[in-house]
Amino acid sequence: MKALFRILSLGVLIVAMAVMSRGPAQAAESPLNVVFILADDLGWGEAGCYGQEKIPTPNIDRLATEGMRFTQHYSGAPVCAPSRCVLMTGKHLGHAEIRGNFRVEKAFPQFTEGQYPLTEQAVTFAQVFQQAGYATGAMGKWGLGPVGSTGEPNRKGFDLFYGYNCQSVAHSFYPPHLWRNTEKIIINEHPIPGHAKQPEGEVKMDDWIGETYAPKLMIAEAEKFIADHAKGPFFLYLPFTEPHVAMHPPKESVNRFPEEWDNEVYRGENGYLPHPRPRAGYAAMINDLDSYVGRVLDALDDKKLAENTLVVFTSDNGTTHERDKNPHFHVGGVDAEFFNSTRDLRGYKGSVYEGGIRVPMVARLPGVIEAGAVNETPGYFADWFPTLCEATGLKTPEGVALDGESLWPVLTGKVKTLESRKPMIWVFPEYQGQVAVRVGDFKLVRQNLKTKKPGPWEVYDLSKDRSEAHDLAASQGELIEQVEDLLRREVDQNEIFPVPIPGVNTAAE
Repeated sequence: MKALFRILSLGVLIVAMAVMSRGPAQAAESPLNVVFILADDLGWGEAGCYGQEKIPTPNIDRLATEGMRFTQHYSGAPVCAPSRCVLMTGKHLGHAEIRGNFRVEKAFPQFTEGQYPLTEQAVTFAQVFQQAGYATGAMGKWGLGPVGSTGEPNRKGFDLFYGYNCQSVAHSFYPPHLWRNTEKIIINEHPIPGHAKQPEGEVKMDDWIGETYAPKLMIAEAEKFIADHAKGPFFLYLPFTEPHVAMHPPKESVNRFPEEWDNEVYRGENGYLPHPRPRAGYAAMINDLDSYVGRVLDALDDKKLAENTLVVFTSDNGTTHERDKNPHFHVGGVDAEFFNSTRDLRGYKGSVYEGGIRVPMVARLPGVIEAGAVNETPGYFADWFPTLCEATGLKTPEGVALDGESLWPVLTGKVKTLESRKPMIWVFPEYQGQVAVRVGDFKLVRQNLKTKKPGPWEVYDLSKDRSEAHDLAASQGELIEQVEDLLRREVDQNEIFPVPIPGVNTAAE
């Protein structure tokens, strides 16, 4: 009997050790849920936990207090569609299928809205979750292929999609319709356009407010998804539209902010819609975005899911850039200087300088990710495919080459940083053509690659110069040669999104 007891005790010990070796996420009673929240054009300095002083973001800040905040995280690209492609497929812009914002009808005239689609062969991490038995949902803005194409959300791993399929339609927060999977749902009989100018006369908020505000429908759908799938496991992707312009949040949101902020109306001269109180309007969009984060966290708490749900919050690129029609405002009436939107970073959306691609990123998993931690590990959107697979114990798909590296050992405190991470690469065909590579603390940039006079290599040491103010190219010839050799290996030809890089690819020679 004693011998049998010893055998049973040994067996229990072996099982316990096996469970412990799987790590805390996999040792949970049920598989880990994942909620991935993606802001749209939220600058690096536009949340309180990243130094924002004018706009309250208590729920994003709560995530930072309860989780880990990264100071050197990067988006996949400096604009919407390619950034989301890198995120979903785990491939950097040298390998990604979609490298710019390309309206689908230019290549496929049978479609009337949407962006260039992912191919049938492209694999997203949502598909990995779905194939593993997860319920998968997405509410927000897609932009990786219209309904009926190979890139529609239902073909890329989502059981339920609700929101904007097309980025251009998403310029309006009172659009004619949203999509529920393949069904077009009319939400405004009298939609508000996303673009208009008012050169003269009184600019009124009431003139640009419609019947149904789309974000309210999408956050409600997200709450319902959490409640419906509380028994799990689930993966919920929330690519919210704020604070992407057009700027027309509800009046009650605008009125939370001081009237004295605004001494100039915005008349639409830099694109998108006019607004009588553009600073208050922009703050309202970010504050509303933060409220959606709070509602998601509350929905998880209500179903007692917080302890078993990894929550990630980040942004697809930096805040909007300047436009010379009215130098007091950026695109859409944004006053990035007033809000110190990028703090001391150089550049904005559309640029591969830090202000265009360095983004907020906070991750929370109670009991696994250290609360209140701040981490300086460089990472980017290509890392999320392997990270989420490791976090949930799922295998990355065989035969699919991923460019990112798992951040899970950093998130769980097993290592302080990725000591020998692979270089991070951005090959961007728009805004005159740009390329950037980060190797360790050094970042190399080339601009104007699609003009008659391509710019030279610029080199910055981000450990000392995150503002990219001091070009070290003259003393870094060997590093430049190494990066050019790297790009020859890492940049595939892409006929839809070509980028000529002198000395690297044949298109430039």
